[in-house]
Amino acid sequence: MRPLPHRPPGSLRTRLILGVTVLATAAVLASQVVGFVVLRSWLLDRVDQQLADFHPPTRAYTDALRDDLPGPGTLPSDFRVYFYDSEGRRLNLSMGTGKRTGPRLPDSAAGLRLREARPASVPAADGDSNWRVVRYSGPDGMSAVVALPLDTVEGALSRLGWLDLGLLAVTVVGLVALGRWVVRLGLLPLTRMERTAEDITAGDLGLRLTDTDARTEIGRLGRVLNTMLDRLQRALREGEASEARMRRFVADAGHELRTPLTAIQGYAELALRPEARPERERREANRLIVHNAERMSLLVDDLQLLATLDKEPSYRREPVDLLSLAADAVSAAALHGTTHRVDLGPLRTDADPTGTDELELVETVGDPHRLRQILENLLSNARTHTPPGTAVHIRVGTDRQGRTGASPALPEGAPVAVVEVADEGPGLGPHDAAHVFERFYRADPSRSRAHGGSGLGLAIAATIAEGHDGRLELDTAPGHGCVFRLVLPYLPAEWRTDRPGRRADGEA
Repeated sequence: MRPLPHRPPGSLRTRLILGVTVLATAAVLASQVVGFVVLRSWLLDRVDQQLADFHPPTRAYTDALRDDLPGPGTLPSDFRVYFYDSEGRRLNLSMGTGKRTGPRLPDSAAGLRLREARPASVPAADGDSNWRVVRYSGPDGMSAVVALPLDTVEGALSRLGWLDLGLLAVTVVGLVALGRWVVRLGLLPLTRMERTAEDITAGDLGLRLTDTDARTEIGRLGRVLNTMLDRLQRALREGEASEARMRRFVADAGHELRTPLTAIQGYAELALRPEARPERERREANRLIVHNAERMSLLVDDLQLLATLDKEPSYRREPVDLLSLAADAVSAAALHGTTHRVDLGPLRTDADPTGTDELELVETVGDPHRLRQILENLLSNARTHTPPGTAVHIRVGTDRQGRTGASPALPEGAPVAVVEVADEGPGLGPHDAAHVFERFYRADPSRSRAHGGSGLGLAIAATIAEGHDGRLELDTAPGHGCVFRLVLPYLPAEWRTDRPGRRADGEA
């Protein structure tokens, strides 16, 4: 069996007009049929009532046997009466006359097929019309058939039928014409939505649908589509920004790796030349090769660490004493003989700008190794980008205030643990401060590497802080130094214990 050919559906406007027209036509036609049937039944009931009210007198039966029936005009209206004798033969004489041909009646009473006093319809003798007839029993086994013509009933019903047909045709035409206007008006918001969608498809992504009334289905659809368009546009912007960051990151990584590789290649070629070189030059070339190799290895390690932190960061979860971490960082800086003086002190908050002389125990939950790495990166950044002899201050405490940072802000008013690394260097301008946490970003426009560093230290520190549900903030101004704030959630109550020797997992 061959499948039926698929026909594409018509437009929504056409289907709505067709559906409304069909339903309205069916309703009008049903009402007309009901009216026609009711009127026909009512007219037939009137005729039947007239037949029921008229009974031939007993004398009429006797006169019919003697062929002595009264003449025309004896019966009212258009009544006709036909008689059958006791043997069932129809008599030739009948009561009533007129221009109409009488009903078609059989010559024998057995062929009447009429029940006593039950009206029925029979065709006329010439077949052009119908008669309503009823049978009555008479004396001595005789019977009579009383008949009334249905010309008036059929004429009224015929006129009503033609009137209904004309009214139905006018109704269908009016429904099509009016339905097109009503449907076009009702679908006007969808039409505007369609035109707006076409303009958006053409490239104007800033357009939005104007019909957003929440009380209508089209308005709710418009609101949903506007929300979807906003999210799509935001996703496209984020994708473009991510792609731009990726291109910039790859370019910066290649730019950072090119310098040590070029240096290694140049000094290696210098060392491999056949002509004799002084021992001092060879040692210097070897030293520079090792220095650039170490620098490139550090850069590769930082890139691998960033990739790991971005993909699947894994952090230990245990109570961490931030004051101890800060003290270890100060001790490590002193042991390495740094040219910068590093000291440890209490945090100065906005509520207490002068601070106190007492250090408080500040704890949080996290990975102590990664948090120590943040402090090392911040201290390294301070030593790298400030002149020798610049003082660097590490402050530890709790606070409820916050500043601008690269990561989402913590809940407002929640207690936080804070470690500040503040220097008294030249500080940064607003533009540099807004980009300082970006990867490979340097405040020096010439991207000079005279001070060392890969440009990834602050990016790594910010990523680790965000992985601990915290953030890294910066408060700076030209000539007023930089204050980097590591803000972490304060140690929750369920992690606290006053019993010595209790481990992070709660076991003694």
